[in-house]
Amino acid sequence: MESHLPILLIVLPLLAAPLCVLIGNRKLAYIVALTVSWCVFAMAVALVGTVNADGPLRYNIGDWAPPYGIEYVVDELSGFVMLFVSALGAIVLTYAPHSIEKEIPRSKHYLFYATYLLCLTGLLGMCVTGDLFNVFVFLEISSLSTYALISLGRSRRAPLAAFQYLILGSVGATFILIGIGLVYQMTGTLNMADIATRLPVDHGPRTVLVAFAFLTIGLFIKMAVFPVHTWLPNAYTYAPSVVTCFIAATATKVSVYALIRIVFSIFTREFAFEVLPLDTALMVMALVGIFAASTAAIYQDNVKRLLAYSSIAQIGYMLLGISMANQAGLAAGIVHMFNHALIKGGLFMVVGCFALRIGSVQLTDWRGAGRTMPWTSFAWAIGGLALIGVPFTAGFISKWLLLTAAFDSHHWSVAVLMLLSSLLALVYVWRVVETLYFAEPSEKAKQAIEAPLGMLVPMYTVILATLVFGVWTVYSADLAAGAASLLLGGTQ
Repeated sequence: MESHLPILLIVLPLLAAPLCVLIGNRKLAYIVALTVSWCVFAMAVALVGTVNADGPLRYNIGDWAPPYGIEYVVDELSGFVMLFVSALGAIVLTYAPHSIEKEIPRSKHYLFYATYLLCLTGLLGMCVTGDLFNVFVFLEISSLSTYALISLGRSRRAPLAAFQYLILGSVGATFILIGIGLVYQMTGTLNMADIATRLPVDHGPRTVLVAFAFLTIGLFIKMAVFPVHTWLPNAYTYAPSVVTCFIAATATKVSVYALIRIVFSIFTREFAFEVLPLDTALMVMALVGIFAASTAAIYQDNVKRLLAYSSIAQIGYMLLGISMANQAGLAAGIVHMFNHALIKGGLFMVVGCFALRIGSVQLTDWRGAGRTMPWTSFAWAIGGLALIGVPFTAGFISKWLLLTAAFDSHHWSVAVLMLLSSLLALVYVWRVVETLYFAEPSEKAKQAIEAPLGMLVPMYTVILATLVFGVWTVYSADLAAGAASLLLGGTQ
């Protein structure tokens, strides 16, 4: 049974999704979806334990050996990403019922659970597959289901936001598919390990450069890297709160994972950072994105939109780590994927609690809510400290690792700019704290009551995890360092 876990991890939610539609009952569909999501998390835990004990795990679909068959691979990096994606998928679904009752029509609840499971399937599939075309297939499964999830929002702008995302997402997917086609033309295989041995990156044809450009730009769109980020603010703002919690915590991180795989495992570090100036390009895009998005976040009155711009800035920190092209920088970028997933997932859960009780995500309506919703407000304060990068929080760990990597690489100006960018995060986080605790209560805040326990417990599980992983870094930082070492072939 254990040897089949890589495929069961994908097949179980994939089969459960149509089952939710066939059931057609929102309560039974929720039970199925919740059970499956926690089973998937348990499988991910078992797989990571096996990888830590015995090394990378390989599974041949249909018992066809690669490169002729499709191979699933679970190693330090894919296991790391798979574990936190499945964990957040299960926790967010546990948190979901009260929120979707408020924000999604009852007649569509069973469709929400089916689509949610499809999205989870796509994200996990991208983590474990060793086949480059499969990466595209799973990327599109997650993207198409995300478009549907966003369109379920009650706002009349939700379908428009989903359509905008669909247009840009389709452009990104087309670029990725063209890149995969060019790689296949040059190598005659789609197995990523096999491609790495056959791709003529040293003095090869210009097609190598073209394929690399299509793949990276396509993934930049999916990651919402500045300046191809324009789909993300509306998507996060107008989607139902539960949907925003899930996709903000997972979707862009898995795209970052795909970029890391393609750059370091297929095209190699030497080609990307020595033959091409990808390090300079990534560093410039990352820094500009951090400052532009953080500045935009300061002026937002819609808290969902504020956090959306913050997410664009945080993607910049991940790119910054990748751009350093050494083990310390890459490990910092990988660990920030995990830390930011916790922080942003928790903060969007806080927003969902306010949306439930206050009925608004506008900052003016949250005035004085710290008095009527003290537990929810306190959760924002903790999550905000982690987002800024205050010591003893997960955000501090990843920013400290990034700073250390910048100093080791003699990027002194980058280190200074990182410190300045944290001050911008302080400004927009403090705006919300000041509104919650020091402003005269609004009429909506006066009538609000604390969020239900069914939402507070999952929310605090994620929020307090940002403190746990700010002190205990064996899982996050150590696994990220191991994954970075593996990607760089043990080099520094």
